[in-house]
Amino acid sequence: MSGIAEIQSRIADIEARIAQFTGTTGQTLATTLSTSTSAASGEFANVLSSTGSGVAGAVSRGTRVLNDAALGGGSTGQRLLDVASQFKGVPYKWGGTTPSGFDCSGLIQYAGKQIGLNLPRTAAQQATVGTEVPSLDQARPGDLVVLENGHHIGIYVGNGQMLHAPKTGDVVKISKVWETPMTIRRLGTTAATTAAGVGVAATLLSGLGGTSATDASAYVRPASLSTGATSRSAPYESAFTAAEQKYGLPSGLLRAVAKQESGFDPTARSHAGATGLMQFMPATARSLGIDPTDPFASIDAAGKYLSGHLKTFGSVSLALAAYNAGAGNVKKYGGVPPFAETQNYVKKITADLGSAA
Repeated sequence: MSGIAEIQSRIADIEARIAQFTGTTGQTLATTLSTSTSAASGEFANVLSSTGSGVAGAVSRGTRVLNDAALGGGSTGQRLLDVASQFKGVPYKWGGTTPSGFDCSGLIQYAGKQIGLNLPRTAAQQATVGTEVPSLDQARPGDLVVLENGHHIGIYVGNGQMLHAPKTGDVVKISKVWETPMTIRRLGTTAATTAAGVGVAATLLSGLGGTSATDASAYVRPASLSTGATSRSAPYESAFTAAEQKYGLPSGLLRAVAKQESGFDPTARSHAGATGLMQFMPATARSLGIDPTDPFASIDAAGKYLSGHLKTFGSVSLALAAYNAGAGNVKKYGGVPPFAETQNYVKKITADLGSAA
């Protein structure tokens, strides 16, 4: 047995072994995996946690995650596309590298940074990263499409179209790929990425009484389905994790706050004038030195802001109350203020965290 047939046989074996475990064991595996620095392990951990005793049903999804960590292609490129798509409508700005304005390569470099990719600055330099895709017919969403003899670059979205920052007077948008690309580049196929995926597989399999790291690589199968974001939070997951680690916050706190504040909508605006993914009031955003419409800057600022409240008040509940109603009100009432909105806010977020905080 060899090739895809062998891989599918091994996947069936891992599914059978996971099916024997209880929800508690599945949660234990999830906890173990979530300690890894690999983004793939964190996503797989979430899959296991969410299914409890139905862990077996998660494996087909989990193996796609592992595949993308090990073999690149869909996941890295799709995550790049997911992030870059948030900036549709942003004005073109020659030399622009931030959400206040992008040029073609600035958009790609900025989006790459949000998912942990250190991409070069110019289109000509970006035309050399990753591995080459032979033709547009074989391109996948998330591949880099290089046009105009290396002077223009965009991100393929499928159906002969790409997302790009076109020219002065225009905005980030989706357009037809108007010429045969000079080159098409697929991200995520480095040796380091492969090692990360194999490491995740090895961790999982060792928890199942499994196999060596070398054998683990055989459990990673070629993707047959796009692995784009499974929810509106997907483009921001790595940013949530990074900010939580940077500011010493409980895992999942920033995601839960964003869910409550804006439903993961970076264009949200409240009746009171709060703006963006993390819903900062203009004065607060100015004090933090951020553009609240930049979701990634807002996530980092929210981490810093909540960390300050946590140090001041000593509990997650009170830090959340201060985020919602202001530190002055928490001090005034000596706890969570008696406002229905604030009390419900704290309850919903701490429920999402799975703790009384």
